[in-house]
Amino acid sequence: MKRRSLLAAGLGALSLSLFLVALPASPQEELDPLKVAPDTHKLLFENKFLRVIEAKVPVGNLEPKHKHPKGVTVYLANYTVEQRSFPDHKISRGDRKFGTVTWADDVVHEVKNVGKTPSHAIRIELK
Repeated sequence: MKRRSLLAAGLGALSLSLFLVALPASPQEELDPLKVAPDTHKLLFENKFLRVIEAKVPVGNLEPKHKHPKGVTVYLANYTVEQRSFPDHKISRGDRKFGTVTWADDVVHEVKNVGKTPSHAIRIELK
């Protein structure tokens, strides 16, 4: 009898493991800029406290809807963007200036480079 209980427990654990592996990615992971825009976003550094992402977006390109936690952005080029925030769909336009640094709270947005120069920024995100 003990052997059957162990076998049943093992099969139950295996079934649960297979179920968890088959679940879709969490909304957080689905909106990770490294996953939705791997051609323009590159991981530079990560540890248990933060991660650092480099973003380079060509003129006219759109970064698909993605999410950032709280963090700091350092702009390494002059460029102009148009952002749509979610869930309110508010659109804003902004000029980024080389050498400036900004703080931002959590955000879900899509960003289009509407200027005449490629964008280049470093995003330092808190975990």
